[in-house]
Amino acid sequence: MVNWLSLAVPFAYLGVLIGSLATFSSLYRKRKAQKAYSLEPWFPAHLQRDIYFSLLHIDPPATSSKEKKAPAVPESVLKAALLRRAEEDIKRVLALRSQKQALGVLLQRGSVGDDLWQRFQRAEKEMEDEVRDVVSEANAYVPGWGQTIFQSANEMMNNTLYRERIAEQQAKLDEERQWWEKRRASIKEGFMKELDAEDSTSTAPPQKTEAPADTTPTTTSSSTPAIKTPESSGAPSSVTGSDDDAVLVEADEQPGSPASPSKKKKKGKK
Repeated sequence: MVNWLSLAVPFAYLGVLIGSLATFSSLYRKRKAQKAYSLEPWFPAHLQRDIYFSLLHIDPPATSSKEKKAPAVPESVLKAALLRRAEEDIKRVLALRSQKQALGVLLQRGSVGDDLWQRFQRAEKEMEDEVRDVVSEANAYVPGWGQTIFQSANEMMNNTLYRERIAEQQAKLDEERQWWEKRRASIKEGFMKELDAEDSTSTAPPQKTEAPADTTPTTTSSSTPAIKTPESSGAPSSVTGSDDDAVLVEADEQPGSPASPSKKKKKGKK
């Protein structure tokens, strides 16, 4: 006879074990989902997407049943709103690509927690869905437009960046002009001071140099007579010497003249 009680115990154990595992897994998934939804989004609210959906879902004005209902918003306005939405998507995709590598390195080093990585992965998934939605909406307006809509949005983004830079430079124009006027005035003032200093130095020295110019000729004239040349200093002595020699020669040439008086005269003159 089969003992059903002994067979029921293992089956009951397996049922309790499987039920507890299923309950734990379901609770864990719910908590994880709640935690993921409770995390702060990586990007702020998508304003361009909200504007597009608000324009798309505007109710058309009430008309008679015979007339065809006109769209509440023109198609061109919806296309422009979709382009703005695609432009914002490009900015967010570029931001995610530039941040992914740095965030992965920080996660490997343990510098950031898993919550931040989960936020980043959630943002990537949302952007993938957003890009698909934009492409499908573009193809709904014009077949094949979804392949070129992001290229057009990229050109619009570059044009917007150029306009913002030009506006920034124009805003700084007045400030730079005022700064340059002050700088030019200071430079002009410095040049005028230098010119005044040069004029004062150029006018003052001639008054001081006129006195030496007048005194130099007097010093030269007074100093020149002090210099004795052989001709000027020796001229009288040579004349007197030549006269004495002539007298001596004449005395010697006279006949019968004694020699002693001439010698005495010569010695006396010497």
